[in-house]
Formats: sequence, structure tokens, C-alpha cells
Amino acid sequence: MTAKWSSHATLACYQTLQVDNPVLLRRWERAGQTKVALRCSSEDELLDLQAKAKSLRLCARSIRDAGRTQIAAGSRTVLGIAGPTRLVNQVTSKLRLL
Repeated sequence: MTAKWSSHATLACYQTLQVDNPVLLRRWERAGQTKVALRCSSEDELLDLQAKAKSLRLCARSIRDAGRTQIAAGSRTVLGIAGPTRLVNQVTSKLRLL
């Protein structure tokens, strides 16, 4: 994963939260805009993480690659998850840092 993909995920969550939960967005901005990059093993695992995050009512946005590099167009390359730390940790606590 590159900074480009993680930036896309951050922006996607930001745009969603502007509409769906501006209070959470402002709290995140005031707290320093923490971002953590973690690794999962496959696109299937990424989709499972996204489903779990959504089941906890977290903002979860996956990004599909445009296919301009070695990655096939439409492949999900990154997942942004935003919400209260304790809930995000329920989804991500078993993942390793990137």
C-alpha cells in the first residue's frame, strides 16, 4: 500500500463523515487526525473487515484501484475505517502494522 491509497481511504471517510456524522469528524480533527496503517492478507479479508466495521456502525470505505499500475483495475487496495477507537479496535486489533 502506498500513501496514495491510504490518502484515498482517509478522504473517502472524511467525505462520508461530513454528511453522516459531522460531530465525530470534528472530534477526530481536534484530536490530531490519527491514522494508522495496518496490513491484511487478502481482498477477501479486507471485505470481511469492512463488513465487521459496518456491523458496528463504523464508517468503512474501501477503495478500488484504477488499474494504472501493476494492480488490476477494480481491485480493492485499501480500507478506511473511522469511528470511536474502542470500536475500530474491535475490527483491527489482530492486524499487524504496515
